[in-house]
Amino acid sequence: MTENIEKKAEGPTKVSGKRRYLSAEKKYQIFLEAEQGGQPLGEILRREGLYSSDLARIRTQVKEGALERLRVRPGPRARTVPLDEYAALKQELEAKERAIADLSVELTVLRKKTNGGSWVR
Repeated sequence: MTENIEKKAEGPTKVSGKRRYLSAEKKYQIFLEAEQGGQPLGEILRREGLYSSDLARIRTQVKEGALERLRVRPGPRARTVPLDEYAALKQELEAKERAIADLSVELTVLRKKTNGGSWVR
């Protein structure tokens, strides 16, 4: 009686009704076994309960994952600034721009007062 209560799936696979969900590690293990060529593909697929279309999908996922990882450029990543810090920096920049504009006006006025704008005496 206790033998037929439940059979747990081995490894990181989950069984929910008829659908099996394989973990990323299990998919990669299957991919590696299929690529090594030590065993016939049919044997691997039967053992894992997969179809050839499942293996094709796994191969595609591995390729996409590898390409995505290889696209990443080495070096430090761009640092993101929190929104409140961004707002403070923006206000500081605007204040400095206003100060530069005021000093520019003052410089123009001083140039007009001194000998037609020439600093050379």
